Amino acid sequence: MELDVKIEKELRNFTLRADFSLRDEVFALLGASGCGKSMTLKCIAGLERPDRGRIVLDGEVLFDSEQGIDLPPQKRRVGYLFQNFALFPNMTIADNIRFVARGTRQQREERVRENLARFALAELGNAYPTELSGGQQQRAALARILASDAKILLLDEPFSALDHYLKWKLELELREVLRAYDGAALLVSHDRGEVYRMASRAAVIDRGQMQAVHTRDELFENPRTLAATLLTGCKNVSKAERLDAHHIRAEDWQLTLTVTDGEPQQVAYAGLRAHFLKYREGTENPEKNIFSMEVTDVIEDTFSYLVMIRRAGHEAASIRWELPKEEWRAIEAPRLSVYFPPEKIMLMES
Repeated sequence: MELDVKIEKELRNFTLRADFSLRDEVFALLGASGCGKSMTLKCIAGLERPDRGRIVLDGEVLFDSEQGIDLPPQKRRVGYLFQNFALFPNMTIADNIRFVARGTRQQREERVRENLARFALAELGNAYPTELSGGQQQRAALARILASDAKILLLDEPFSALDHYLKWKLELELREVLRAYDGAALLVSHDRGEVYRMASRAAVIDRGQMQAVHTRDELFENPRTLAATLLTGCKNVSKAERLDAHHIRAEDWQLTLTVTDGEPQQVAYAGLRAHFLKYREGTENPEKNIFSMEVTDVIEDTFSYLVMIRRAGHEAASIRWELPKEEWRAIEAPRLSVYFPPEKIMLMES
């Protein structure tokens, strides 16, 4: 299964530009609310019409602005899992599945039985959506999608409205479905954890502009742009400039840092994830990226401490340092030396 998307659509505050391909994988679009990621799904499904571009699914053209092709949603064989699951409330679960099933009456009934059994819903076929739990509703929505012979699943923030415990249960169930599904899925989310756990490749969308496609690990280890760095959860970002091939000046932190990455040549920002900072005994040694830092605040989190530190003796921005409770309790000092690992410092052009 292969999907190729290259579209543009004028929205109220920006122009959405999406350009990507995926094949037999879970591909993710990561972005903040209102960035255009859900609109991308709606254009693929035929619920919205792009202004320009082309969408091709398994060699079939779903949309082509130049050729005047715009297939209706029911002919696209695209399964769309909405945030609220969008089951028909006046139909039983069996009827919801039956409504989209293809083939003769006998084939359709077989599809209903197969998918009720596949999603452990056999005893709930005559129930209505309001009588089901959130997990059961999600399974019913997926059963309906797969009964329609969808070639690709579009997952639109599938867990955004759920509490943490239910969200985790449904994510585990969805992972099982995707492993057994003979096709591909496109996930959109603002949750970096969902993207990391579920997708093999991902791209960031920032105000309609789709950035470079990365493998999951590439995106989180070296995001390359400010938007991607923030969306992947980095809490420490400073304006920066390159001094030479191996040194940068992080202006907000008032630090001159050794870095290992010679790219990019033009540096605008530097970032470092909070759990990569390390305590070092002894005095500071700037040549080894060890600096004397003063503690400005200590925040106890569920399983760790968030220690806010800044360059001692400087009017610098605070840096978030996250470490296990037992580790901080063994250190706990108003001033201490902290190591900034060169290989963990992320450099951004913009």
